[in-house]
Amino acid sequence: MTERKAGRGTRSFMNAQMQRLWSLDHGIDFLNHGSFGACPGPVLDFQRGIQQRLERQPIRFFLEECEPALDQARSALGRFLKASPADLVFVSNATAGVNTVLRSLPWRRGDELLVTDHAYNACRNALDFVAGRAGARVVTVAIPFPLRDSSEVMEPILEAVTSRTRLALLDHVTSPTALVLPIAELVRELDRRGVETLVDGAHAPGMLPLDLTRLGAAYYTGNCHKWICAPKGAGFLHVRGDRQARIRPLSISHGANSPRRDRSRFQLEFGWTGTADPSPYLCVPEAIRVMGGLVAGGWRGLMRRNRELALAARRRLCRAVSIEPPCPESMIGSLAAIPLPDQRGSKVSRFGLDPLNDRLWREFRIEVPVFPWPAAPKRLLRISAQLYNREDQYERLARALIELLS
Repeated sequence: MTERKAGRGTRSFMNAQMQRLWSLDHGIDFLNHGSFGACPGPVLDFQRGIQQRLERQPIRFFLEECEPALDQARSALGRFLKASPADLVFVSNATAGVNTVLRSLPWRRGDELLVTDHAYNACRNALDFVAGRAGARVVTVAIPFPLRDSSEVMEPILEAVTSRTRLALLDHVTSPTALVLPIAELVRELDRRGVETLVDGAHAPGMLPLDLTRLGAAYYTGNCHKWICAPKGAGFLHVRGDRQARIRPLSISHGANSPRRDRSRFQLEFGWTGTADPSPYLCVPEAIRVMGGLVAGGWRGLMRRNRELALAARRRLCRAVSIEPPCPESMIGSLAAIPLPDQRGSKVSRFGLDPLNDRLWREFRIEVPVFPWPAAPKRLLRISAQLYNREDQYERLARALIELLS
């Protein structure tokens, strides 16, 4: 008994220590790290130092300090992602990375672009935009949810490939359904069929171990502000070396006609697209260092802890709403989605969220998204698990659901 009490006490102390690293309101249960992330205080302090250095002498900072600092940040990110820094550029977020690739490639009438019905809405909109402008066709592959195993993802995607398929836009971790897709197998099988893959890895960095060189996708974009916990505005685009000549930044700037020969045109163009605050990019190494030092076992320990918490929370919530887990544990990272009983009516908020989302916030001070998916009255609740979260927060959510859904 004494050992069990000590264990709980130790966990409570550690949870309190973790909570103090973030400036989140301690009067709420914040279970939505996945939407916008949350940056710990030490990283925000580091960012303020960079911004102060910039403002003391903006000319010298941008002319002399910024490029070497960005090179160092790309090198640190490359080590974390197991990728060559030469193949990485910074972008503001994964949506910008998806747009960069889609708007760089020369689509033709009759081309087919694959995407699943679990895709992130913003990126699906970008796909529709480029296809509509070129007369290409977007082929939407239906993936079931709930599902039994990853074959229910693999088979419909590969069956949809035709001789006209040029590219597949696939999520590494789906946003509404929180599924970790078998992305390595998909990239390999699509490549065998002559189809390039653009991976929307918005949630993957810091949630899943990554080896982008081994993965070999033509294009991979991700966020650093979510699970790496860098400041907002830090994302990356990884382009395989044999595809870089085709990819141009969304803003064409000085790099397009730079006479420099000390780095690739790819790096010259993305390295300067106009005056902006580079501090989110420059904080990425510090975020990797800070977060990796918070848990025994470093980043692998952190990922394991968050995943275990997400799985335990999912089991509790599934019991609360009397459903079986909607996918195997092997397809879960630090996010989990739970189908809820159909909404009574079909109203959604102006942000596209189910009314239950507002009730959980107003009546219980629980911040957690409830999505109409695939469309109202069907809906999903999605939880996140980050170091500042605790088991009792999900227990309160379970009790709130029992009350509100009864």
